[in-house]
Amino acid sequence: MSEKTKYRILFVCLGNICRSPLAEGIMQTYLEREGLNNTIKVDSAGILSYHQGELPDSRMRAHAAKRGYNLVSRSRPVRSDDFDNFDLILGMDDRNIDDLKDLAPSIEAMQKIGRITDFCQRIPADYVPDPYFGGASGFEKVLDILEDACEGLLEYLKNMPEE
Repeated sequence: MSEKTKYRILFVCLGNICRSPLAEGIMQTYLEREGLNNTIKVDSAGILSYHQGELPDSRMRAHAAKRGYNLVSRSRPVRSDDFDNFDLILGMDDRNIDDLKDLAPSIEAMQKIGRITDFCQRIPADYVPDPYFGGASGFEKVLDILEDACEGLLEYLKNMPEE
């Protein structure tokens, strides 16, 4: 990928207060570490707008901070223009994927939708479980899965052919 290339990734979960802002925070950290934060941009959104404008869940922020991630994004719902503005839209689970497909305005837009766990390299996972109603171990499991998936996504991005 050339230095001038701009690639945009949107991470999506149900409410945009746990999983997708964590994926955004992890990926942003990885991109900064690799010096790619000026050529690859990340954001997050939720299928629902219940938490619009809120910071990520305080428990998610606390667990993320222990691993060096600062989650500061504000919740927002997926918008129709996201399908134009992002190159890759990654859902956390089957429900998110199905909802994104329902929201996609075209076949081309639908082709941008993927599953974050498809990038996992070490942890076998079909989806990222929602930790909202669980305990501390649920948040740690989500961190483990998303760190693995974001490492795989970073490798994918670094090996993308230049256009």
